[in-house]
Formats: sequence, C-alpha cells, structure tokens
Amino acid sequence: MFSKKSAKAVSTAILMAGATTGFAQSIPSLKDTFKNDFGIGTALNNGQIEERDPAMTQLIVSQFNMATPENVMKSALIHPKWDTYDFVVPDKLVAFGKKHNIKINGHTLVWHSQLPSFIRGIHSKDSIQTFFNDHIKTVAGRYKDNIFSWDVVNEALNEDGTLRKTVFLDYLGEGYIAEAFRLTQQAAPNVELYYNDYNNEQPAKRAGCIELIKKVQASGARIDGVGIQGHWHVGRVPFKDIEESILQYSALGLKVMFTELDIEVLPRNFQGADVSQRMASNPSLNPYTAGLPDEVQKQLAADYEALFKLFLKHKDKVTRVTLWGVNDANSWLNGWPVRGRTNYPLLFDRNNQPKPAFYSVVALKK
Repeated sequence: MFSKKSAKAVSTAILMAGATTGFAQSIPSLKDTFKNDFGIGTALNNGQIEERDPAMTQLIVSQFNMATPENVMKSALIHPKWDTYDFVVPDKLVAFGKKHNIKINGHTLVWHSQLPSFIRGIHSKDSIQTFFNDHIKTVAGRYKDNIFSWDVVNEALNEDGTLRKTVFLDYLGEGYIAEAFRLTQQAAPNVELYYNDYNNEQPAKRAGCIELIKKVQASGARIDGVGIQGHWHVGRVPFKDIEESILQYSALGLKVMFTELDIEVLPRNFQGADVSQRMASNPSLNPYTAGLPDEVQKQLAADYEALFKLFLKHKDKVTRVTLWGVNDANSWLNGWPVRGRTNYPLLFDRNNQPKPAFYSVVALKK
C-alpha cells in the first residue's frame, strides 16, 4: 500500500519539515487539492475558535473549508441550566466561519453524553419532553441561517445495532429520533440534517443504522445524510466495511460523510469511541513519547492513502471528510481512553508540520 509515489512524497515531506520551523507556506492545501471532490473539515476547540494562536489560525484557514466544534455546542455547555443558554463561544464559532469562508457543521443537538447536570434530577416524561423540545428549537433556531448542517442525533445505537438505553429512549420512546429530525427541520428548514455515529460501518451496527434511518424517513421527517465518524486503528482500518457502508447508505438517498476521522496508533483493549469507557494508565500503553517509529509512520501514511483513495472512488456519494482535530497535539486521543498519552492520529504533527500521511493523501491528486 505504501506506493513509490507516496514514498517520494514522504521524502519531500521530511526535507520540508527539516527546512522549516513554523507552518510551511508552500505546502499543498487539502481543501484546494480536493475542491472538486468533497469538503475537507476539522474539529475546532475554544482556543482555535477564538484565534488565540495566529499560526494555528493560518493552518486552519489554509487547509480546511468546513469545521465542527469539538464541544461548545454540546448541551452541557450551550444549555448549562434549565432556563439558561450560553451562546458566547458558539457565536464566535459562527463568526469565525463567516470571516474565513468555512462552513460550520453543528455538533450536536441530541446526545446521551455531556448532558447538563440538571437532567439527572428530572424524573418525568413531561419534563424531559420539554427540555428536548426547547433545546432543539432554541439552539437550531438560533443558527438556522448561519450554519450549513447539524448532527441532529449522535450515537443512538449499541454495537449490535439496537437502540442505546438513554434518558431520551427511557422517557420518550424510540420515536424520539424521528421527532428530533422533525423539530430541527421546523427550526432550521434550510440546514442539512444528519445522523452521526461511530462503528456504523460495521455490519451489525450498520444494519441498525439503516433501520433507524428508514424509520425517520417513514415518519415524514427529513434526514439528509449519515456521518461515519471514522475513529480507526493503524493497520486495522476496515476498508471493505467502509466501502459497503458508503454504498448502502447512499442507496437510501443519503449523503455520506466521514465526520471525525483519525487513525489511532496506540494500543487499547476495545474498539469504538464510547467516551464513557476508560483504561488505567500504564507505561506500556504510551510507547511513543519520544516520537513515532518509522514503520508506524509508514503504515499510518499507507492507511490514510488507502482511505482517501476509497473516498475519491466514491466522490459522487461522499460529501465531506472531517479530521477530528487540527494537529496531533489537539487530538482527543491524547486523553482518551487513557489520560496523558502521546498520540499521532492526524495529518499534521505537534508543530503544525505535514506528516508523511499528509503527502500520501495529496499525492493521490497529482
């Protein structure tokens, strides 16, 4: 998989990285490279939204034309109290997008995790329904003219494709998913509406996701696309399952996007991206504190090359590819499922320099 073309590009990358100390002005742009194929996104944290680091802002603006907030639109932060919303940073995100011509994907309206603390004290269907309705109408309505799309419902499925037990399922029943899409459509009629999940390229979970989507469609609510998060492991990316998922989701009339792409290089004892799962710290789980070995770097580049080759093969179906973080230092995988690790899952290193994986990806369009 590590082609001669990629190897040449990797050599170029190493030379350029050695010749520069900041963000290299002359490197290719991901968004320009794939401008005729699909959008290229990233996930933004508060510091990036507020442009605290000019070099980081320069990198984001030069490389990406779409962005998703990591946390600031999740309900715990945007709706911290029953009658209180905090739109300060989300509004800055919208302004950032307008300033730099970056389309914003809202993330996320309905998710069982990172809920406001007051939800734990609610034990009635009427109160949960009120929160559910008011939250969607208020948040989606505020940004109806300022963002491109919403992850309306996030991670509602178990690994076997059944519905995850959540406060929404418990109190509102399985119809809550279609209702979330209906309410969002009413509040933001011109915004694209997506279902988003991890491992939904795997056959059992994919089947459950297809069933979920069909029920939303049958309800009369609008659903425009499905997001496959794409949290995968180096050397173990499930390419066949990914391609089959692109085909099956597209057959439902949906846009397909890869919404949180990263390729983990560190060991862990489970698959998936359930933020509630954790592992105890152990030095053996953090083996690359001094840098990534060449053989792992090459495999990472090969995996990214094969992924983007697949995305290009189905560019008529894939509308967006979003990396979950700008550079390796920003990745959530440094702190999950083990805190304090040194991970290398993205296309830019901790100094904002393009990695061999970056060059293996852009070489596909040469």
